[in-house]
Amino acid sequence: MRERRVERALAVLTAALLVVSAGAVVATPGDSAEVGQTLSFDAPVPSEYNFAPPPQAGSVTVDDQRYDTLDAALDAATAGDTLRVFGTVEGPVTVDTAGVTITGSAPSKAVITGDGEETVLTVNASNVTIRNVWVRNAGYSTADNDAAVWLDGANPTVASVRVTNTTFGIWVDGATSATVRDSTIVGRESIDRLSDRGNGIQLWEAHDAVVANNTITDVRDGIYFSWSSSVVARNNTMWDLRYGVHYMYSDDNRLANNTAFNNDVGYALMLSDRLTIVNNTAVNNTGSSGHGILVKSIDHTRIAGNNLVGNDNGLFVYNSLDNTIAGNLVLGNDVGIHLTAGSVRERGYGNSFIRNGNAMKAVIGKQVAWNASDGGNYWADANTVDIDHDGISDVRYQAASVLDRITRRHPTTEVFASSPAFDTVRLASRSVPLVETPGVVDHHPLATPPHDNWRRYYE
Repeated sequence: MRERRVERALAVLTAALLVVSAGAVVATPGDSAEVGQTLSFDAPVPSEYNFAPPPQAGSVTVDDQRYDTLDAALDAATAGDTLRVFGTVEGPVTVDTAGVTITGSAPSKAVITGDGEETVLTVNASNVTIRNVWVRNAGYSTADNDAAVWLDGANPTVASVRVTNTTFGIWVDGATSATVRDSTIVGRESIDRLSDRGNGIQLWEAHDAVVANNTITDVRDGIYFSWSSSVVARNNTMWDLRYGVHYMYSDDNRLANNTAFNNDVGYALMLSDRLTIVNNTAVNNTGSSGHGILVKSIDHTRIAGNNLVGNDNGLFVYNSLDNTIAGNLVLGNDVGIHLTAGSVRERGYGNSFIRNGNAMKAVIGKQVAWNASDGGNYWADANTVDIDHDGISDVRYQAASVLDRITRRHPTTEVFASSPAFDTVRLASRSVPLVETPGVVDHHPLATPPHDNWRRYYE
């Protein structure tokens, strides 16, 4: 009852302020966006690939013995042999000999091509290396998991490989200690629905793997984890996908220094525990979901040092507990962070919330403190007061005020949300709240942003 009375009083106050302050100008923080200024992001990869046609029919050598087909060369090979591919050879083929290397001088000059049916190159043996070849024309069936490369032996390595015209790119099927690095995976853009495509790199029960320096586009999800653990995925670039990276039931993994842009979701973390998500970039991930990082049923995870820029939601946290959200740049998103479904035990500090349409949307049932004692976060729309010049505001900040609750409960009041009067009440209530309302409170907001280079995204 008390809260309803306060809301009614605030509604009356807001209406009065609208009348007396119609011509007022409310001071806004210096980090507010300028009119007409838009985000700028130089993608680290071209927007599309234009590969030259593959070379003509070729051959394979083993110990200087030449074979017309890769199958024949594999039949002749023994452990430790290197099979050198020249030109284009036909698949599908299966590798059952341990310790062999299949390589070319460059992917453009060494091609293993399928016929549009099934998987092109299946590796059933251990310690096999695939390097500097182009694998193309896998089957179209997602139900049968048609892939360009299928790894089903321990310690496989795929390096500097080009994969095109495929459903799944590289499927790691229970293989331990796999390495997939420095490779390019391009799916089938002609298949319009992303859900009808396969994933770029599929990790199923793939433990102790390394996935590094790959570029992935035109598939469903760039890197998909299922029941996989102790995997390091670093320096990968993913775009024009459903999810750049997708975790499901995969604990104790590290995701570092990756870039995901122009996807529906940059990084989708689901139903996993003890992840380390650090120093990644998520830019312009918009669409039906539209999250830079989606956190769903994730616990005991560290999300730190990431750049979340120009997404619908920079970070969306659903039904997740005991996570640390630290040192992230949350810039130019429609909503900086959206907390919901009981996500009330998060620790947040050192984050910079700048130029977001709404820095924080907290749909939770109680008031929680992100930082009860330490230095907090920088909120561009906070009314900071730093009397002792220690860089920490002397007044608290509540990311969602009573007025924000009013607009959620009564959408018709949204028309006044950007008015000078509303801003006046909002700024006051965030620093000196009239009633303790559910949401996130920062007891020690920072006076200046920890990320002093954020303007590079507008240059």
